[in-house]
Amino acid sequence: MSEAVGTRPGSDTRISTGLRGLDEVLCGGLTPDRLYLLEGTPGTGKTTLALQFLLAGAARGEGSLYVTLSETADELRAAAASHGWSLDGVELYELVNEMGLDPDSEQSILHPSEIELGETVREVIARVESLKPDRVVFDSLSELRLLAQNPLRYRRQILALKQFFSRRSCTVLMLDDRTSEAGDLQLHSIAHGVISLDQAPREFGSERRRLRIVKMRGIKFRGGYHDFVVETGGILVFPRLIAAEHHAAFDPGARSTGTAELDLLLGGGLVPGTNTLLLGPSGVGKTTTGVRCMLAALERGETATYYLFDEGLATVLARSTMLGMDLAPHIEAGRLTLTQIDPAELSPGEFAALVREAVEERGSTFVAIDSLNAYLHAMPGEEHLVLQMHELLSYLNQTGVTTLLVLGQHGVVGEVRTDIDLSYLSDCILLFRFFEAAGEIRTALSVVKSRVNVHERTIRELRISAEGLRVGEALTDFEGVLTGLPAYRGRVAMLRGPDAPGDDA
Repeated sequence: MSEAVGTRPGSDTRISTGLRGLDEVLCGGLTPDRLYLLEGTPGTGKTTLALQFLLAGAARGEGSLYVTLSETADELRAAAASHGWSLDGVELYELVNEMGLDPDSEQSILHPSEIELGETVREVIARVESLKPDRVVFDSLSELRLLAQNPLRYRRQILALKQFFSRRSCTVLMLDDRTSEAGDLQLHSIAHGVISLDQAPREFGSERRRLRIVKMRGIKFRGGYHDFVVETGGILVFPRLIAAEHHAAFDPGARSTGTAELDLLLGGGLVPGTNTLLLGPSGVGKTTTGVRCMLAALERGETATYYLFDEGLATVLARSTMLGMDLAPHIEAGRLTLTQIDPAELSPGEFAALVREAVEERGSTFVAIDSLNAYLHAMPGEEHLVLQMHELLSYLNQTGVTTLLVLGQHGVVGEVRTDIDLSYLSDCILLFRFFEAAGEIRTALSVVKSRVNVHERTIRELRISAEGLRVGEALTDFEGVLTGLPAYRGRVAMLRGPDAPGDDA
């Protein structure tokens, strides 16, 4: 974090929230000495975020106070301990204690009244004046709302607290669990800024958590929803990727795929700053072709990252080695990172953050996503998938990364179908098809689109064997190859296995 974030005082300074991702969403952090609303239903992570906010202040030598009407100090310490934190630098003040819950007590929090509301507010004011904290968390406003009994009294008390805190140079987070009536925006109008936390359960897999900056006076922030997770160690926020903010200089010259015939088919090879879609049915050789292209990049000294959504890590490594493409030396040298992704547990924002880390921190210039079918199921809807992929691919293109995307299709021969059409987002499309010839199932390969190269319009045969990946001559004497039911019109030699007589491999 830069020194400007967390420095006091000054009109243009910001203070850190304690969450790097949230500071990025806020374009630097919070304006100090203001009152903010942190809202969300129970379980969204409000208490965890509030504790991180106070601990960030305590780490900078600032006074931090947690005022609680809903949880006990022991519960807060236990919650902090579950993340490996100590609250030694944070003052905990319980407004609800055994005396407050005593039915014989003159004022009981179980029996809201105007007198009790005034007592509660006075206790908070007295504590703040005694400790003079820089950061305050008030948890939660739902109890204060019950004490107020009517909206007018409630609003007046919140306004009074806001004025009090602003004169004491306090930055305040007020927590609210959204128990008010739907559409009640009183708190939104009073607070200097509003951070809203949401969680959405899914029928399978973990729930999706998102946050949104509803308002923030006087500063620029990133709008929209941003995914986050609550893990041991705190909340991690993944700011929404905005591709337009990322650019890098790079050489746009075509790079070899490691197979001369495939380079010819592509018009010279793969071009940095573009993405290539490998499109075809299951088992046709898309992943093997992608690995061959990646291996060529690794052998040139590039750094690569391969994201596996479908196959297991061990399966890909074993098959690649069997086909003469040993990836182990590159993994050991740190040039290759193979990452297995569970789409049921990973949000789209978290995946985008993983890609950014690979490019910006590990220096990956080659990225493969295998496959988009599984990525589709990690998304809340088809429309969101297209928007997410557009930003992600634009980001990779503008940073000079060579990107491979694998997309499986339904069907084997004849008509094949795709879950979603991403062809318009792709700079190049490498089409794979099964076809039958001479009593054998074979694979045809063609480039049907390229925005950067003048590519061949021919259809070539692809063969995968223990010798690796081979691409044959153009199938000029066949008609109907892409339909899966070709007619042979000439004498073009087909690729044969290594044990076939007369094989010219």
